[in-house]
Order: sequence, then structure tokens, then C-alpha cells
Amino acid sequence: MSTVAAHFATDYQDARQKFCAAAAASGGQFRSYRNPTLGPDGGRLFMDTVRLGDDDAPNMLVLMAATHGVEGFCGSGAMVNWLRSGGPARLPKGTGALLIHGVNPHGFAWIRRVNEDNVDLNRNFVDHAKPYPRNDGYREIADALNPPTWDAAALATAQQTLDSYAQKNGAFGLQSAVTGGQYSHMDGIFFGGHKPTWSNRTIRAVIRTELAQARRIGCIDFHTGLGPFGHGEIIGIGDPGQPAFARQKAWYGDELTSPESGTSASAVVVGVVLDAFPQEAPDAEFTGIALEYGTYPVPEVLDAVRRDNWLHHRGDLASAQGKEMKAYMQERFYPAGAKWAELVWARADDVIGKAVKGLNA
Repeated sequence: MSTVAAHFATDYQDARQKFCAAAAASGGQFRSYRNPTLGPDGGRLFMDTVRLGDDDAPNMLVLMAATHGVEGFCGSGAMVNWLRSGGPARLPKGTGALLIHGVNPHGFAWIRRVNEDNVDLNRNFVDHAKPYPRNDGYREIADALNPPTWDAAALATAQQTLDSYAQKNGAFGLQSAVTGGQYSHMDGIFFGGHKPTWSNRTIRAVIRTELAQARRIGCIDFHTGLGPFGHGEIIGIGDPGQPAFARQKAWYGDELTSPESGTSASAVVVGVVLDAFPQEAPDAEFTGIALEYGTYPVPEVLDAVRRDNWLHHRGDLASAQGKEMKAYMQERFYPAGAKWAELVWARADDVIGKAVKGLNA
């Protein structure tokens, strides 16, 4: 196994151990926030942070892993490689770094995108005092996405419904209805929740604690599941007409994509975790992106999410079917083998470099 691939983990506890060891070796300030749930092995779960550089550093690089649980293997491996390859020592004077590992530790440990409340964190950062965004498309296909049984007959009936919707609205229209986020079906996929989750509240506390002195924040939130195998798409956040998006464009150039402009593999989503940064650090200039790595074709990835959702609500985790579904889920968001890990790190190294350069422009 290559040195790069060796810094990627086999499970949540392995990922946490590798991150904590690399963080300790870096000499940064380490903090842990315990999640109220336990992992499948009965182990405790944590959101861990390490802060590097001067306390009053005006420029702060932020790296985040596991907003979508199972996708945390990607960001974790990239962070450990950055720490182990001398990333902190390469930061210019006046630039610090904050690494946030295990944003959603429950999903990370249980090989799920969602958290302990079945909530997709990247749909949870909305104003819960206001009416939730409507997703009529999801309501139309909700029963097909979460059938009562997982067998050939039920899946064939469900597929007819999904195919019919795609014929009327196009393949991307179907993807948007499924993945755009919904607030009507608590047992469904891409559910945004009805209150701020533990991770929502905790990440806000982290921002207030670690970034209060920052004047400029550049954030990379690592994700997987969309796009060509091993390619990291730089997804811009927010309205392309806003100053924050102009900064994203200045930092990342023509590689920056935008869901709002139709240039991204991602549908438009609301309530993303990156929204918390300008809210909790309002005096800082915030420039954030999602770095989205491709794994398998979109239908397979969405099928993995559906299987996992069905398994946790209607199936048996301990059964042979349950174990097969878990293995399918992990592979679709974290492909096995050194090649994918090496592609992840090469791209991450490049994009982190662009962020540091942008912070110091």
C-alpha cells in the first residue's frame, strides 16, 4: 500500500485514531465534542478539531470531513495526508488552519450519509422558524424511494414510478426531486430535519470558539458520490451574483462550478453546513466550497442511499442482506483500493494550495 493510501482508514475508529495521531504530531490545539450516540461497535463518537497557527491569525484555512457521514473517509484521508506531508509548516505567516473531523460522527461510524436523527446535515442549516422549502417532486415519488419491502416485485413497481417521473421531468429533474432536500418525510432520504441537529449546534460552537479572531476564512468541505471516478469537482456555494461567489471564482478560476448556474453535477440545495460560517463569524470574509469526488454512476449512488434508508427503517442490520447493503453503501461513497485514495489526495493538495493562495491574495 502506498504511503498516501495508508493514511486513509478502514472504519470510523481507525479514521479517528489516524487523525488524532496526526493532529498530536502537528502540535496544534486539539478539542473533542462527544456525540450523544454510540457506534455499531459500542464505541464513543466525536467531532474532533485541531487548530494550527497563531491564535490571532487573520487568515484561516478550514478543512471539514464527514458532513455526510460515510463520505468522511475521503476528507479524513486528505486531512491526515496534509498533516503528515508538512501542510501546517507550509502555511504563510498570518495564516492558520482549523481541521474539523467527524462533523457527523454517527453517520461516519454507521456508514450512513445521515445523522442519528435520519437528517441530512447539508439540508439542516435552514431557518427552522420559517416555513420549510417545498419539494413537491419528492412527495410524488416518496413511496417509490422507500418501498415497504426490498424485493423484486416492490422494486419493479417503484422503478415504474421513478421512470415515469424521469420521462416527464428529465433525469436531472428526477435527481433534483430526490436530492434537493425535503422536510415532509422523516423516514425518507435527504430529509432536512425539523430542528437544528447536534452537529448543527456543535459546528456553530466550533466556529465561535476557533474563528472569532479571523478576518478571512477559506473553507473546503469534502464530499463524495457525484462525478467521474476520483475527480474532485470544486462546487461554488451560493448565488453567482454575490461577492462571495466572485471570490470563489477568483480563487479557483474556471474549474469552479455552480449548481445555480447548471454547471455542477450537484442539484441546487438549501440549508448547507457552510451557511453557518458567515452567520457565526459575521466579521470575517468567508469563501467556502464543496470538493465533491466522483465514485460510481449517479443511479448506483442513489440506489445505495435508498438501500441504506430502507435497511435502517425496515430491514435487519445483522442479516446477510443488511451486511451486503452496508458493503454496497460504503463502496459507492468510498471506493476500495489505493488508486482512488491517491487521486483524492493529489486533487486535495492542489485545491488546498489554491485556497491558501486565495487567503493571502
